Amino acid sequence: MTKRDAVFLAGRQALYEIHKYSAAIRSGDLLFVSGQVGSREDGSPEPDFKKQVELAFENLRAVLKAAGCTFDDIVDVTTFHTDPEKQFEAVLAVKDATFTEKPYPNWTAVGVNWLAGFDFEIKVIARIPQGE
Repeated sequence: MTKRDAVFLAGRQALYEIHKYSAAIRSGDLLFVSGQVGSREDGSPEPDFKKQVELAFENLRAVLKAAGCTFDDIVDVTTFHTDPEKQFEAVLAVKDATFTEKPYPNWTAVGVNWLAGFDFEIKVIARIPQGE
């Protein structure tokens, strides 16, 4: 069995150690990124919803970069929302500003009732560039 090839961000590994998971796992030419939330440096949720979504995307960008990827490498997106009907416009604004060129990655949005104090989470699968 191949050992997991974990990706961590400098300075944030303690968060993952506490909860016993990795920020992302490389498997072949794929990168599986754990759900990213709009957490501030201290791990607490950003209270402003749109800023929380923007921060979740920035946290995602940092994990992708640590693995040698960008948003252009994403093939699959799953987002989780505590109040999709009220939040969708703000989420779409950030998503549309991030994914600006066709073909867009596929996307699944899921309404949930709990995200550990957060209101939005995003997880992705990306293809790791191979010396292009």
